[in-house]
Amino acid sequence: MEEPLLKKIIIPVVFLLQACASQPAPDPSPEPVVVTPPTPPATTTATKPSPPFAAVKPAVAGKPKPAPTTDLWLRIRKGFAISDLEGKLVKQKTAQYAASPEYLGRIIGRSKLYLYHIVGEIEKRGLPTELALLPMVESAFNPMAYSRAHASGLWQFIPGTGKRFELEQNSFYDGRRDIVDSTNAALDYLTKLHEMHGDWHLALASYNWGENAVKRAVARNKAAKKKTDYASLRMPKETRHYIPKLQALENIIANPQAYGVDLDKIPDQPYFTAITDAPDIDVHLAAKLADMPVEDFIALNPGFSRPVIRASASRRIILPADKVAAFYDNLDQYDEGALVSWQVIQLESGEKLEAIAQRYDISLAELRRVNGIGSRATKLPKELVVPMNGEARATLAELPLMYASPIPSDGPARAVHVVKNGDTLSSIARRYRVSVANLKNWNQTGKFLQVGQKIYIR
Repeated sequence: MEEPLLKKIIIPVVFLLQACASQPAPDPSPEPVVVTPPTPPATTTATKPSPPFAAVKPAVAGKPKPAPTTDLWLRIRKGFAISDLEGKLVKQKTAQYAASPEYLGRIIGRSKLYLYHIVGEIEKRGLPTELALLPMVESAFNPMAYSRAHASGLWQFIPGTGKRFELEQNSFYDGRRDIVDSTNAALDYLTKLHEMHGDWHLALASYNWGENAVKRAVARNKAAKKKTDYASLRMPKETRHYIPKLQALENIIANPQAYGVDLDKIPDQPYFTAITDAPDIDVHLAAKLADMPVEDFIALNPGFSRPVIRASASRRIILPADKVAAFYDNLDQYDEGALVSWQVIQLESGEKLEAIAQRYDISLAELRRVNGIGSRATKLPKELVVPMNGEARATLAELPLMYASPIPSDGPARAVHVVKNGDTLSSIARRYRVSVANLKNWNQTGKFLQVGQKIYIR
């Protein structure tokens, strides 16, 4: 699995293979906006809001009731149950994370949208809450993270394993990025792996390396009359570093003060609500009806892969709990026919994209972008979305690149170089013995640098 980012959140594992195979990337590019959620009402309803609750009567004098838990981190700490891993790698990873407060802040900022839901699902299953931290390693809590092994989403499912765990993947919707579906699938998979091995370290190694790869490693050690625990197995470097990263994050979250980390509180109440009765609607309009920026809407609905949401191709719309009433109130002001400004057409055999772009008055580049067609793509989708009117064209510039997933970088940073006069990417690359291509990928920089600019070396 992969740890991969987005300056603005952008919407765009195989039965015998591992859940993902590429190097984890905690800070994929482009980096998402850190959305700091407002304190929402504690509601989890999935339908149109009911009337306000009746006033709560004052508590009767007597034995005081315990104060409710207000910080989700407290629940997470109480649920830690996996035996601690120790050693040089754990100390190294812990020190790296503790020395990267900006990076940790970005991860935690993203996690605030999703953690309450994930922790609740973990507790329903009686699983250890360390698993709620796994997306920090896999994707840096970037739901649009995409690896070189084609793993996608918070939990970094590759296409084959996604299908195995019933994560729907079509032109309009990718369940691997859906927050609710991918969390259910990941916890199902982790439960299966733990039942297989009876050991959480081996289960986690299987999630990263592949269940059959771990089985073979265990069998080799048994044949050689060696120990078969995680620490005794031969495994790839990525998997060897994988669990120490998770342990390092657990160490810091268990006692942030000991590592000089200022851990922001996360309200211990639902952040989002699932709506299952929404009609076909433009992504841009759905965000508008919920009175929220389209980037924030996509952060909660990263599974949508086109600028229009088709009710038949998706299971739900996710909204902040405090935005549901506004969404329905505003929706009532629209006729159903005014909710969609994009239409779906069938691509005829031999039909050229250039001709379609011209017919619907959209540039070829924009047509490719809204349909997730790369410049080197040889296979075209059978269905394309095209603008029905000028309103669709007007929103093109405002829609994030939700259809092209980034290739993540490796990290966290092992060094930070402050650009001085005379520095070039080539000279910095030589100094740190890395490639210019990696420097560009890690920092999302062009060929020109500015004095004082920070360059991160992963």
